[in-house]
Amino acid sequence: MTCYRRTRIGNTFFFTLVTYHRRPILCHPTIRLSLRRALDDVRKTRSFAINGWVLMPDHLHCIWTLPDGDFDFSTRWSLIKRSVSRFSSDIALDPAVRSASNRKHRESTIWQRRFWEHLIRDDVDFERHLDYIHYNPVRHGFVTRAVDWPYSTIHRYVRDGVYPVDWAGGPDPGWGDFE
Repeated sequence: MTCYRRTRIGNTFFFTLVTYHRRPILCHPTIRLSLRRALDDVRKTRSFAINGWVLMPDHLHCIWTLPDGDFDFSTRWSLIKRSVSRFSSDIALDPAVRSASNRKHRESTIWQRRFWEHLIRDDVDFERHLDYIHYNPVRHGFVTRAVDWPYSTIHRYVRDGVYPVDWAGGPDPGWGDFE
């Protein structure tokens, strides 16, 4: 069995989750609503703050801050993914791409099994990852301005004066590839 090293210090993390076979299903209304419901339900019993978020058709990026001393983001993601799979199975379950391993482990065809996480080290690292999240729809060619993508926390940050409304409306600023 593989032993994954997970961070046990700090409490703010950047995550990337990807759909199974990179299927472009996450922006479907049923899946979006299921994801929102799952996040709300999990936050009632295992609190965390969502500092940044972008939902793309085949992946999502976010930054969470967990309560001090709580590092259990894996259980939170497991509960969220399970809930979304349960409430979106009629939309997202695709028997054509379901493998024997999926069937054996009773997995849906919505999510890849694992996710990527990164401990946010300091304010500069936080800002860099937040910019990356909000620039992602522009980078992937879905919009020409970050504010034009509807499934992002950029709207909160523009409203609060952190970003100007025309932020990230030009060429790629070269933040690199975190995926």
